[in-house]
Amino acid sequence: MFTRRAALAVALAALGSGALPTAPATAAAHPRSPATAPVAVLPRPTGRHSVSTRSLPLTDFGRTDPFASRPGPRKLMVQLWYPTGSPAPAPHPRNPAVPYTDPGTAAALEADWGMRPGVLKGVGTHARAGGRPAPGARSAVVLSHGRGASRILTSGLAEELASHGHLVAAVDHTYDAAAVRFPDGRLVLGALPAEPDDWDAQDRLEVAVRAADLRCVADALGRRRRPLAGVAVHRIGLLGHSLGGAAAAEAMRTDRRFVAGLDLDGGLFGTTVPETGLDRPFLLLTSSPDHETWANWRAHHRSWGRHLHLAGGGHLSATDVPALADAAGLRERWPEPLFSDYLGTIAPHRAATVTRACTTAFFDRFLLGLHRPLLDAPGHRHPELRFLWTRGT
Repeated sequence: MFTRRAALAVALAALGSGALPTAPATAAAHPRSPATAPVAVLPRPTGRHSVSTRSLPLTDFGRTDPFASRPGPRKLMVQLWYPTGSPAPAPHPRNPAVPYTDPGTAAALEADWGMRPGVLKGVGTHARAGGRPAPGARSAVVLSHGRGASRILTSGLAEELASHGHLVAAVDHTYDAAAVRFPDGRLVLGALPAEPDDWDAQDRLEVAVRAADLRCVADALGRRRRPLAGVAVHRIGLLGHSLGGAAAAEAMRTDRRFVAGLDLDGGLFGTTVPETGLDRPFLLLTSSPDHETWANWRAHHRSWGRHLHLAGGGHLSATDVPALADAAGLRERWPEPLFSDYLGTIAPHRAATVTRACTTAFFDRFLLGLHRPLLDAPGHRHPELRFLWTRGT
């Protein structure tokens, strides 16, 4: 799964270009009408806090964006999810949950990812707009999406972490993300090559830019005056999916403000971490049993570490995609083996349950100092979770 030519971005680029069929003939002959199409709802957060969210632009004037067509500073969008109190309020027409995303981003993602048009408009979320953060200093988790994806595709995981007391700052890596909507109305589409001539050089470039994006978010979170989240942040962790996992590892290697990192099924391309290891806690949660970059990292890691395998998982099992798959018509629209490779055989609710439990346990432990036995040894509550490697207690 982790050969570079099998990257999700390549497969989706082919899907969107028409090089792969968008649906079998039987499905095309009897399309599901909007009236009968299912509506996707993200799994409800399990923490005691209600959750609010807002999105903010962020400009790094210290860098020139290497991907922009015109020279200028690097510009990002960051979405914050944060706890506002407890318990979570019941749904109310005057304070509805926020939309999953804006129409332009939704249309771009649906087209690029071969989803049923209009499906993202109806995705049910659990966070409300605005709202004051719960008082007190916060831990923060900075989140990096996969290549060609979007910050919104890990919204369910962000809501879960926020419900347990963490601030989550999910960054859209501009020109890498499928689409990024800025407050002035601009919609910036992804512009990175699907199959570059030199994958090694491209990986190094993209991971370096992403790691700098994560450091930029940390700068904004740590500002003494008008911090990005409006509250003081005292400990910062990193969470990345796919290439975002490599970016998280590289950002940890280059910046000691990040005290712990979690890689969701990301091959460690574009970084020297497999050869150097890390000296702070790092967790791999993967759908494949092993990969060369992971084996090298394990051999050189110098702190608490775990490599956990989600049996039956696919590359997208840690994202919202399994919860969206039925409503988006992905089984009909994605040819085999694309569907099984990226969504696996595990039931969507189990994939979400196990991923959320591991992620929350990790950041509760290393950002809040709360011991969670889930990461100590295999347990009967999560039989899909295999412990492949452990270091530290």
